[in-house]
Amino acid sequence: MWVLCLGALVTICIITRWVYRWRNPSCNGKLPPGSMGLPLLGESLQFFSPNTSCDIPPFIRKRMKRYGPIFKTNLVGRPVVVSTDPDLNYFIFQQEGKIFQSWYPDTFTEIFGQQNVGSLHGFMYKYLKNMMLNLFGPESLKKMISEVEQAACRTLQQASCQDSVELKEATETMIFDLTAKKLISYDPTESSENLRENFVAFIQGLISFPLNIPGTAYNKCLQGRKKAMKMLKNMLQERREMPRKQQMDFFDYVIEELRKEGTLLTEAIALDLMFVLLFASFETTSQALTYAIKLLSDNPLVFKQLQEEHEAILERRENPNSGVTWQEYKSMTFTFQLITETARLANIVPGIFRKALREINFKGYTIPAGWAIMVCPPAVHLNPAKYQDPLVFNPSRWEGMEPSGATKHFLAFGGGMRFCVGTEFAKVQMAVFLHCLVTKYRWRPIKGGNIVRTPGLQFPNGFHVQITEKDQKKHESECTTTY
Repeated sequence: MWVLCLGALVTICIITRWVYRWRNPSCNGKLPPGSMGLPLLGESLQFFSPNTSCDIPPFIRKRMKRYGPIFKTNLVGRPVVVSTDPDLNYFIFQQEGKIFQSWYPDTFTEIFGQQNVGSLHGFMYKYLKNMMLNLFGPESLKKMISEVEQAACRTLQQASCQDSVELKEATETMIFDLTAKKLISYDPTESSENLRENFVAFIQGLISFPLNIPGTAYNKCLQGRKKAMKMLKNMLQERREMPRKQQMDFFDYVIEELRKEGTLLTEAIALDLMFVLLFASFETTSQALTYAIKLLSDNPLVFKQLQEEHEAILERRENPNSGVTWQEYKSMTFTFQLITETARLANIVPGIFRKALREINFKGYTIPAGWAIMVCPPAVHLNPAKYQDPLVFNPSRWEGMEPSGATKHFLAFGGGMRFCVGTEFAKVQMAVFLHCLVTKYRWRPIKGGNIVRTPGLQFPNGFHVQITEKDQKKHESECTTTY
């Protein structure tokens, strides 16, 4: 009996010591305040809780109030320092590759692939970034702007022939088809499988608790990725067997790189890159565009100012029926302010993760080597000390100060050496779509538009609108022809 009691006592001591070490991690200095939560789980359940507010997520807001702008936590078993401090955020981005490096939880790596661009560092990352700039750089976008306008006009014309459309789904389809065409010459009408549906399944479980059992959102996410990757791999294999003489899309560029002697590119890296580009280009932009239109619906004075800018562009044209030029796009000053303000409020990216390569001392706190750091854009963008009435949609607050890159107080497109290379591509799509919408169409909300954040992504769910063409005779003619 005494042996059993002794064994139980030893077990209790071991567990107690383990729980104590979990809650009080070792550190050479003073850790930021905070809680490590439950053993193994940490504070993951609270972090992944849905939020229907446009404000800073409750998980972050409560801890900021209790602990201050820098605090520690534990997410999915990993110690994390959360930063809502603009100075620390700026320091992190400026020191990337020296003191910090890009890092995401193992679950994100499983979702996006072991060789995804967010997990690569140093020369390999720069190599892939140059590849992406070949597609999304200004010279390429100048050639693409007419295609973007055609896609926008086609989507709006089709929407105007229906009683109502779910706006996010319509813009999502438009952007995905356009991007997939430029990347891989994918045409949904000529494919037996729907590539976009696999991405939709993937997205629905992207920000969910990582429980990989059948029926969970996370499992559906992994299955969606698996199916999408299988399709991409088959497409790449077909293209490698029958290469084209002239480069027409990103696949052609990838195949040419794969053929080079001593190339750094592998098929696995190329496929993971393609997957991330397709996801990032259509999902984030469609969310922002839908949110922008919802905000315009709720703010008629802002809409009037936007409409005046675009009608002035039409008046300056020699031929009012000609398409949007690059010069016209660059002249859309108020539109850029509106896009920036939408990005500030939307907070589509809930957190930007980095890892400390060595021990860091900052503002009296010590961040141990190997710990993760999560920069929190929503807390930065909704800071009342920087933005007057931070929850109010006010594009004019950016007048004369529209940021060309990341700043201490604006991180919608990332920061540092990993500033999003697709930023200009997203702005072109949003600006051109808004141009077509406000100059040729009217719309009114039918229902929906509720915000769901999990934990930082915002989805204007079920935002149905009725779109009608301003030229009613043309509208009736086109809808009759279409149907």
